[in-house]
Amino acid sequence: MAGARMLAAAFVHEGKWATSFPEFGFERRGAPVRAFVRVDDKPIREKMKVYNPDCLLVIDPVLIGSKTTFEGFKPGGILVLNGHEAGSYPEMNLSVVGYVNATKIGLEEIGITATNTCMLGAFARATEWIGLNSILSSLSEYFSGDLLKKNIRCVERGFNETTVLRY
Repeated sequence: MAGARMLAAAFVHEGKWATSFPEFGFERRGAPVRAFVRVDDKPIREKMKVYNPDCLLVIDPVLIGSKTTFEGFKPGGILVLNGHEAGSYPEMNLSVVGYVNATKIGLEEIGITATNTCMLGAFARATEWIGLNSILSSLSEYFSGDLLKKNIRCVERGFNETTVLRY
């Protein structure tokens, strides 16, 4: 959820219109949460779930095995994964797969398995839809001091360490 808000803010820094919102499933600790970001050159009025996403960021590698993760995903879409390898998804007709070990980077830079900001860097690298500087400039809206510096390093490492496969 926080990552979606940060991504929307970064798009606004680029002069785009953006909205973000979460979707909660079962209300229990550790339950999967989905978050959506819409981006456009004009104001966005639609406030509902994104049924056919152009891009998926999968932060929890366990969710790769779930069919619901990929429901409605557009053919030719972009998949950005937290993991140490891409896997194989020939049936999905992907145009791009980007992957980075965001869990490892979060542990090294922040000391916990915080993956959101690293995945924002991976998103920028894999999609090329947003500049790295826009993401970095939006972080000060969410962090300050030492935590800001650590999250900047996470974004930069996420960007620099993402492996991108284009099909």
